[in-house]
Amino acid sequence: MEVSFSQEIESLRMGDGEVFHGEGILAITKALLQSGVAYVGGYQGAPVSHLMDVLVQAKGYMDELGVHVEACSNEASAAAMLGASIHYPLRGAVTWKSIVGTNVAADALSNLSSPGVLGGVLVVVGEDYGEGASVIQERTHAYALKSGMILLDPRPDLTQMVAMVEHGFALSEASNMPAMMELRIRACHVRGSFVAKDNRSPAISTRHLMEEPAIFNYAKLAHPPVTFRHEKLKYEERLPAARRYIVSNGLNELKPGQHADLGLIVQGGLFNTLVRALQGFGLADAFAELAIPTLILNVTSPLVPEQIADFCAGKRAVLVIEEGQPEYIEQEIATLLRRRQIDTPLHGKDVLPMGGEYTAEAITTGLSLWLAQVLPALDTTSVTRWLQGNQERRQAVAQSLDQALPMRPPGFCIGCPERPVFSALQLAQKTVGPVHVSADIGCHALGTFEPFSTGHTILGYGMSLASRAGVSPHMNRRVLSIMGDGGFWHNGLLTGVQSALFNGDDAVLLIFKNGYTSATGTQDILSTPSEDNKNRASNKTDSLVHTNQTIENALRGLGLQWLRTVESYDVARMRSTLEEALTSPFNGLKVIIAEGECQLERQRRIKPWLASLLKKGERVVRVKYGVDEDVCNGDHACIRLSGCPTLTLKDNPDPLKLDPVATVIDGCVGCGLCGANAHAATLCPSFYRAEIVQNPRWHERLLHSLRGLVVRALSPA
Repeated sequence: MEVSFSQEIESLRMGDGEVFHGEGILAITKALLQSGVAYVGGYQGAPVSHLMDVLVQAKGYMDELGVHVEACSNEASAAAMLGASIHYPLRGAVTWKSIVGTNVAADALSNLSSPGVLGGVLVVVGEDYGEGASVIQERTHAYALKSGMILLDPRPDLTQMVAMVEHGFALSEASNMPAMMELRIRACHVRGSFVAKDNRSPAISTRHLMEEPAIFNYAKLAHPPVTFRHEKLKYEERLPAARRYIVSNGLNELKPGQHADLGLIVQGGLFNTLVRALQGFGLADAFAELAIPTLILNVTSPLVPEQIADFCAGKRAVLVIEEGQPEYIEQEIATLLRRRQIDTPLHGKDVLPMGGEYTAEAITTGLSLWLAQVLPALDTTSVTRWLQGNQERRQAVAQSLDQALPMRPPGFCIGCPERPVFSALQLAQKTVGPVHVSADIGCHALGTFEPFSTGHTILGYGMSLASRAGVSPHMNRRVLSIMGDGGFWHNGLLTGVQSALFNGDDAVLLIFKNGYTSATGTQDILSTPSEDNKNRASNKTDSLVHTNQTIENALRGLGLQWLRTVESYDVARMRSTLEEALTSPFNGLKVIIAEGECQLERQRRIKPWLASLLKKGERVVRVKYGVDEDVCNGDHACIRLSGCPTLTLKDNPDPLKLDPVATVIDGCVGCGLCGANAHAATLCPSFYRAEIVQNPRWHERLLHSLRGLVVRALSPA
């Protein structure tokens, strides 16, 4: 049972004049339909996952509009879809998480940008940058510059964001350049409203097909010698056309201010934060009326030289507020001002942080340094007090602690089928010795945190097996590569498995087969259990296992000879299988598939079923594990081996024992890992398995009463 987006789908149907209320990313999705998009593709990833999630579930409505939606296997396949807009007047949009997704798509984007596009193209990227990010600290901006793409960075206001989607397609068509729109996590989740328009069915669609293909035109290929002509077209025709559209449609906003001799130039996505910072100085109000003239760059590439020059000319100083490094925008502005012999002092990274997310505090700190130079008479006492207070509070918290706060890294979900595999790996290394582990992107990357601390490298989604190729020939012990089923289909099958088999590498690959791309929102993949199996499994609480053999069949089809499939929760068998793979005399690729359904999806599937049984008064049994306090010796090896959040400590009830005992708290889903670990590692026998019966039968009630009488009779007074 997947997450339902029925309410979001209904909001996509809004017509002209209706008021849309909701999140930014859903507003972007609605804007695509209002713009007459013909096809949409993408690969999920925060903070833009909902765009594809909603459209995939809205297939029925998309069919009504004639819009094709494709859930792509990776970002490269999504970017390659945009080739439809090279020859045909089809508006296309794709989405993914940046910067990692843009890295994967880079080849296709370069080959798309060279010939240019006829139909409008919009790439919606989740710009995951800053201290709250989950990826490499890089920016999308470099790709727009190197490939000749438009880069939109809309002000986080739903009306403005929707307008920039519509302009993005039109700007792409006017300039023949693909457009990218970067949306920070706050822009994706900002809430607001805008007045909707009717959705536009594309002229050419899945309901109105083209009769004939386009006439062959070699100039539309990204292939020498025409690529040399493409390079000239980029700066001779496309850039000027884009700049004309930007100016004529007022895409970059100019806000006046009383201090006309000063200026601020800011990326559109940072405008709301800038307003908050200026409010502290009394230079802005709650309605974003500013005291300093501000140029808001809703289009950060290409810049319009004349627009920048006109804004900066005659000013005492201009501050460029650009998040991240290198400072592409600041450098470009400095260059075009000097070429026009405009000597306005330009500031930016000299007062603002070079890297990191531009929070209100970061921008306020930079503004205070700049304003001290250009408006020395400005009273900044309250701002200085606020910044100083923040620093003092941090210092006070640090000084009040006898020791540093313990690290609280993210961890596996309760009952996650990947946790027992890492427990088994810990046990296996006690036999075979320490193992170099090539880790990967996905839920299993949480195994790099304590208590497992497993994984030496992460070099790309599905690339763990490939990243071990330089290590294993130089080590006298086999290297283990870890990969999820999402990573396997995204990239691992070709970059890792095919390469290892072709080269005859002696390698070990562990694939977590939980049935979904769980780290991005449990979207379906090729190896997701079929709906028939899901429906059959709704009559039981077991995990879905062995219902889809696509990964196994693919591996056998490539000629793999050593393959084992083990249920994830069987710690003892997983341990022995890992030991076998790491010590086997077989010289070649060895693959272990750890199979266990994602616990989130399992709970979504069984909870409604159990609730329906209870509502009907039927008997329901659920399993829970516990620790016998009298048997527990306080060693806590079980906790170190498991790391389960529901397995923790409490005071020892025996006054003669000082060590706290282990206990299982509420939240346990009955996966059985604690007991399996105790058995596999020959730990103390303090764990017990209990069955909690709701709506018991009459004879179960009678038996329970009799047992209670016996227990009370044998208990001391």
